[in-house]
Amino acid sequence: MNALLMEYLPILMFIGVAAALSIVLGAVPFIIAPNKPDPEKLSAYECGFNAFDDARMKFDVRFYLVAILFIIFDLEVAFLFPWAVAFDDLIEGTGAPALASLGLLSMITFLLVLTIGFIYEWKKGALEWE
Repeated sequence: MNALLMEYLPILMFIGVAAALSIVLGAVPFIIAPNKPDPEKLSAYECGFNAFDDARMKFDVRFYLVAILFIIFDLEVAFLFPWAVAFDDLIEGTGAPALASLGLLSMITFLLVLTIGFIYEWKKGALEWE
């Protein structure tokens, strides 16, 4: 049991050094930096000018459409990366040949669905900003 704990000692030391360094680097600005607030520094900053409307004003729905499209294509990359890493194994068929073709077919289906969704959004004008 003692030998097993000794294998984890470098990890625990690394975590301890990282925690100590983060505490030191987080505390140094509070100690060194001057604290001289003025009205300009304490004012709310919003795009270089003062706030002119209520924070609960209505936003255009296109902001949300662009955000959703970004999330969709960001997730596409997140799902595509592991598949691309394992692409050689799927093509060479180091496993079962049926499994290799299933992996390729599932990714083609995934990309096809996303491409159809992108074309639909494009035709509907979700990417137009006028």
